[in-house]
This record gives sequence, C-alpha cells and structure tokens, in this order.
Amino acid sequence: MVWQVFDGHNDVLLRLLQAPDRREAIWLTGEGKGHLDLPRMKAGGFAAGFFAIYIPSPVAHDAPDYMTMMDNPPYALPLPDLIGHEAAQPVALAMAAHLLWMERSSQGAFRVVRDMAGLRECLATGTIAGIMHMEGAEAIDEGLDALHAFHALGLRSLGPVWSRPTIFGHGVPFQFPGQPDTGPGLTDAGKRLVRECNRLGIMVDLSHLNQKGFDDVAAISDAPLVATHSNAWAVTPSTRNLTDRQLAAIRDSKGMVGLNFATVFLREDGRQNPDMGWDPMLRHLDHLLDHAGEDHVGLGSDFDGATLPQGIGDVTGLVRLTDAMEAHGYGPELMRKLTCDNWVALLDRTWK
Repeated sequence: MVWQVFDGHNDVLLRLLQAPDRREAIWLTGEGKGHLDLPRMKAGGFAAGFFAIYIPSPVAHDAPDYMTMMDNPPYALPLPDLIGHEAAQPVALAMAAHLLWMERSSQGAFRVVRDMAGLRECLATGTIAGIMHMEGAEAIDEGLDALHAFHALGLRSLGPVWSRPTIFGHGVPFQFPGQPDTGPGLTDAGKRLVRECNRLGIMVDLSHLNQKGFDDVAAISDAPLVATHSNAWAVTPSTRNLTDRQLAAIRDSKGMVGLNFATVFLREDGRQNPDMGWDPMLRHLDHLLDHAGEDHVGLGSDFDGATLPQGIGDVTGLVRLTDAMEAHGYGPELMRKLTCDNWVALLDRTWK
C-alpha cells in the first residue's frame, strides 16, 4: 500500500542552490540522482513536507574528511564558525526563490502552503504541499526585521540553529557517543526570536538545538515543542538525538518528533554505513512511541541531507519503509497517525 506521507525535513533546495542551471532536471523530470524529485515523490506517496532553507558553511581546503570520520566512531566534528545575516540573507532568498519556482514550474502538482486550509486542500486533492522552513536562522537579523519578510514569503517553520552557533543560540556538535548537553542556551535575541515566532504562528524546530536551548524554548514558548528530524538518544547516543526527558517534554506539550532516516542517528554503533536492515528504524520508532506517545511521532527523513539506509535509497523507499512498519505490527490507525495525521494535527495546534 502507498501511504500518504507527511515528511518533517528535506534538503532538496540545497541541491537546487548548488546546480541552478540544472533545476529542471533535478526537480521536474527526475534525474535519478539525489533523494527527491517530483516524479519520485509522487511514486513514493510523498504528500507534504518541510523544505529547508540552509546556509552552507565555507569548506576550508585543509578540512578533514568528515564523512570518513563519521563512519569510524568515536568522532567529534568541529563546528563551523557563525555566519552573519549579511552573508546569509542572499543565499536564503535564493533558496526561497527556488521553492517558489518549484511551485510555478510544477503545473499544479506542487504548492507552497501557508495555512491549514491550503494544507488540507492539497492533501484532499493529491497536490504535494511544501512548507518553507529555515534550518538555522542565520538569515535573520537581531532586530527580527527579516523574520517578517520571510514570513511574508511563506516561512512557517524555523530552527534557531543548525549545529553551528548563531546569534540566537547554540547547536549540538556532531559527536558520537555524546550527550546533547553541550554549552549555553538561547541568547536574549534567541528568546525574542522564539516569542516572535509564537506570535506569528511560525513553528519552532528544536532538532539541532542543544539541551539548554531546548529547555529555554520549553520555558518560554506557548506552542508545542517540535523536533522535525531527531531520534532516540537511548537507542543511539548521538548528540543529535533526544533524551527520554526531552521526549517527555515534547509529549507533555502536545508536540512532535519526526524520525530521522540518517544512518548515523539510527545505528547503535553510530556509523554512517548504509548497510543496515529495518530493525534500527523500528527500534527508534518503538522507543519514540513509548516515550512521546502515538499522537506525537511522525517521519522526518532528512532526504537530500544525509546518508540513508540502503532499504530506503530515495523517496520511493517510503513504500518499503511503511511496508516494514506494517509488518512490525503497526495497525492502520497508528499508520495513519505516523505517516501523516500527527503532523497535520500538530500544525493545526501551532499555526495562526
């Protein structure tokens, strides 16, 4: 069965940013590379998702081979330097423009949604719904003027950080094994950012935020707590995964956590190697369900931003994953929640 899937995170906009002259092949016709394109999304049941605006860090010529390091734990990758909003804004605007181009070029097959009415209409008609998300708020100035500009463009979800620091807070480094308790929490500007996101109805994503930052958001936010693409620390002790205490806080806030498909956050040994079966994903799902509850768990693939298990491969592998979930014993009602309905209900509680 092909389930209607709402996905918590993808990085296809980064592919478009890095090859703007090939965007028709990347998005419209399906080049057979990367994880996402319009034809394969239709085949895999991809119904809606968050599309990330992410600012790449400059890569030094003498930088270590991070991919090799992540396949040979233990590892502790150094965090890139902070990027100022003057440098980040042109990149973020280009990625937002790519998302709007995806809508215009799709001939009605894809739509950027800004409210619940638009999302529900897309789900009812089979139009793929895209939600503009920022993975790291580097493009937002301390006065938050740019937040309002991006909101007008369609921004409806924002993570204050991707693992490197911003003027708003501190992310977790990529470390295995490691705890998410790594440094200070939100800055004063970060607290203002969270409050303004609450006021505008922009969802706040905690996936890359460290433990103190997570706790700061929990203390000041009037919205559900959400981690769009994170897993269970008790199964895989990566800094990027969530402790049982954090999962309980998400549950108690009526929030959400989306299962991240990245192998380094799934495998108990923390390796990047894609040679793995379904058991690690199902162990994480079982743990998330036990500690966050069946109304607060979904999928958050990290398509086009991570190494995936070979059984998934790309977005068409959603069909194989949901088959494995059903074979594991998840019944129809739970499957509907995990694949789509929980994300829809979460946004209904969050957007204004």
